[in-house]
Amino acid sequence: MHHFVFSAPPSPGPVLCVAACELVGGHHDQAIAAAAALHLMHAAAVTHEQLLSTDGPKTKPKPRPMVHSPGIELLTGDGIFAFGYELLAKSMDPAQNNSDRILRVIIEMTRAMGSQGMVDGQYHEILMLCKQSRYYKYVFEKKEGGFHACGAILGGASEEEIERLRRYGLCVGVMRAFSNRVEEGNEMETMEVVKELRSLALKELEFFHEGKAEAISSFLHLLSL
Repeated sequence: MHHFVFSAPPSPGPVLCVAACELVGGHHDQAIAAAAALHLMHAAAVTHEQLLSTDGPKTKPKPRPMVHSPGIELLTGDGIFAFGYELLAKSMDPAQNNSDRILRVIIEMTRAMGSQGMVDGQYHEILMLCKQSRYYKYVFEKKEGGFHACGAILGGASEEEIERLRRYGLCVGVMRAFSNRVEEGNEMETMEVVKELRSLALKELEFFHEGKAEAISSFLHLLSL
């Protein structure tokens, strides 16, 4: 488990989780367990994804060499998923009265990882019947964009704040996926999609105080083609 957790490529999800929590007035300590769980979910998904033989989009970094047998990698990924939920559940603290928020975050994560989220994205990536940007966008939305309301929930955000940060995180996740895509001949089309997503993400942040949103908006400057 240690190998797969720490060899997974970086994901913006955990840091966005903490940044969103702080943006809505929460303390980063409230989101640390969820951020760690998000990384575990990401690592487990990457571990499983390496086992899938797919002609889908080529991304950076390149797939790592297989260290263990497919059966061991499959079982280890399953174990990492379970550990992520365990870690999150253990963060319930009666003194903070956070059980309802933790439960809601667990539901968010299970939906994001399930048949309507990550699994659906991986399924369509395997099929990948066409290489048009709108099809990539659907796949990337499912694989990258389902986790980003967690920090806002834990920070005590209003429903409007939660939904705005959910949409912001979706844009960041899909932008990251497009930025990592390696395809020849469609660079201009990809750049147009990323530009559109960046504009949508910034629009969601206009709702928040500019000074407070500076940290979370920095993710947009880190994503480039």
